[in-house]
Amino acid sequence: MRLPGGGEWTTVREYLVARLASRGAVVEEMVAAGLVVGADGRAVTPDTAYVPGMFVWFHRERADEERVPFPVQVAYRDEHIVVADKPHFIATTPRGSHVTETVLARLRRDLGLPALGAAHRLDRLTAGLVLFTVRPEERGAYQTLFRDRLVRKEYEAVAPYAAALELPRTVRSRILKERGVLAAREVPGEPNAESRIELLEHRETLARYRLLPRTGQTHQLRVHMNALGVPILGDPLYPVVTGPVPAGDFRRPLQLLARALEFTDPVTGLRHAFRSGRTLRAWSAHDDWAGAGPAQ
Repeated sequence: MRLPGGGEWTTVREYLVARLASRGAVVEEMVAAGLVVGADGRAVTPDTAYVPGMFVWFHRERADEERVPFPVQVAYRDEHIVVADKPHFIATTPRGSHVTETVLARLRRDLGLPALGAAHRLDRLTAGLVLFTVRPEERGAYQTLFRDRLVRKEYEAVAPYAAALELPRTVRSRILKERGVLAAREVPGEPNAESRIELLEHRETLARYRLLPRTGQTHQLRVHMNALGVPILGDPLYPVVTGPVPAGDFRRPLQLLARALEFTDPVTGLRHAFRSGRTLRAWSAHDDWAGAGPAQ
């Protein structure tokens, strides 16, 4: 943390307690125990003077995490990349309250690859293929594939069937995701999101869709499906933001799957085409998905 200019704090401790007010008592304990240090590695004491621009370092308190009881499968591995086939409910990389229960943390541990890094991410609630890089010096090359739209990404979703909806079609819109707001929304302006939506098959009131995103805005496919009047089954944000799911409740997962990844390897020149082996239970076993059965 870099200490800002201005303010009326006389000590580093005073600032940290004010800045992290909800955890003030914990901050006091950490400072007293010497767990907050300056850039030189020396412990910050209760009397250490506040200096604007000074850097202080500490590890945030980490709460216990609910274990996601589904395995992360490795679809492919070589000396440059690892392709994981992730289950629903587990985050791709550490973020917020999810640290150890992430695909990255599991793979680093299970594969013995401490330098493994993510080339892109999937939402925690989305299942399917994620690309990781083995060597930090090569990560930029793979990330550039996604930035330059050189990766063909194919998703599958289960959502209501609407006979009047003309498909296939390409949806273009401007999506805004505001910090601190759970759901993204479409706003007027130049489109920054593009998705092709195709109908694979349907029966009665349900349908299985192929989704081909051209861009990668936050929640893009979920927003576009909702805008078409066919929100993806199990979505807690679209069309309505519902209350948080209790920890450990792994029922009725979002019926969105990253089915395929295709790209030319920027390091080896090989052409890769990967497909997830997972299925969406709302299609294969709807009553089981809609009931109280486990997610996977």
